[in-house]
Amino acid sequence: MKCSVAVHCLIFIYEAKGKVRVTSNLLAQSTGCNPVVIRNVFSALKKAGIITVARGAGGAELCRPPSDITLYMIYQALEPDGLSSLIGIHSCRDRKCPVAQNIHLVLQKPYGKIEDAIRKTMEGITLEEMIEDFHERLAEAD
Repeated sequence: MKCSVAVHCLIFIYEAKGKVRVTSNLLAQSTGCNPVVIRNVFSALKKAGIITVARGAGGAELCRPPSDITLYMIYQALEPDGLSSLIGIHSCRDRKCPVAQNIHLVLQKPYGKIEDAIRKTMEGITLEEMIEDFHERLAEAD
């Protein structure tokens, strides 16, 4: 969920540039999330070099063009161990059962393939594409 909130915030920041100062309270109203959640999202995106946030009065801006920001970068900023934890392996190695003792190794390869596929797909999707999709949906609504 944090990733979708972050994308929401980034599109809002992009659209609001030069029109309104984007604060956590403003984004809380738009997303329906608590301002504390927005500030945590801001913190992660700032640490990842995706946005800057002005001190004091606030106001968030993108640090780079939307074409240089991928969905994977956004996701990774919010969930550093995210892909590894998408599909977890239960803890059971200490059991006497041979399946329990080996299931972690058996699942490592297929789970690794899944993680790689997800990462590659997310790296191929840019914020720019999502903004374009947003604009297309706005045009359809008119």
